[in-house]
Amino acid sequence: MKNQAEQSTVDRIVPSTRGPFEAEPPWVRRPHDWRLEWRWRRLFSEFFGTFLLVLVAAGGPVVNGIYPGQVTHVAQVVAPGLMVMAIIYFMGMVSGAHLNPAVTLSFAARGNFPWLRVPGYLVVQVAGAATAAAFLRGLFGDVAHLGATLPGAGTALWKSAIIELVLTLGLVSVILGTASGARNVGANAAIAVGGYIAMSGLWAAPLTGASMNPARSFGPELVSGHWHGWWIYLVGPIAGGLLAVGVAWILRGPPSKAADTAAQGDQQTPQGATS
Repeated sequence: MKNQAEQSTVDRIVPSTRGPFEAEPPWVRRPHDWRLEWRWRRLFSEFFGTFLLVLVAAGGPVVNGIYPGQVTHVAQVVAPGLMVMAIIYFMGMVSGAHLNPAVTLSFAARGNFPWLRVPGYLVVQVAGAATAAAFLRGLFGDVAHLGATLPGAGTALWKSAIIELVLTLGLVSVILGTASGARNVGANAAIAVGGYIAMSGLWAAPLTGASMNPARSFGPELVSGHWHGWWIYLVGPIAGGLLAVGVAWILRGPPSKAADTAAQGDQQTPQGATS
């Protein structure tokens, strides 16, 4: 039930002639709440984008486990970078294409993203990753631990955590330097972020899997039940992302007012609507 202020606003737009117990005629249209629509679009965008990212990142090792040697190391690390590039192009304007809890937390710590939206983003990112892992398991079974990221043989866990920290420090630095507020949009962000992910995997994947993304690691771990070194992929990326926020302040100072406006998630909505 609308409160008195809301009802007054609505009645000014669409005058009501109904009595207190009369049903509203079906042809009377009330103002649409675009804020609610865009909120759900953002959450679905993050869910779907993270699903696609983990499908490719975890799918490479799974398919290579079924057909050994068919998906090379280079292909396995380049494919996620290309997928992130594509996602930024097709939905960066909707949710910002974070796809990564470490990125969302870093945008919020930078002051570019509302903290109230952070829990929703984190939940749908993890849900998208777990859904991708469940999809792979349903099709192929528990092959290659469903592409879970694992420390390399002979690599100490603390070293793996430091590597993930440094890799994510670089990734979030690239993102903060090319994003528009809290949104990864345009060719600069797509090419820079996708290229960095591929480059990191080319040299660091044998050491840690080059995850840089707690959701990407947690999804396959949750579905496969393989939790070896799980904390590496939580502590390392989050710490690296927060350090990148400090680097951004050193390099560029506080975010600009224009960036603040874009960062609050103001998408292009129909004329006269607010998001």
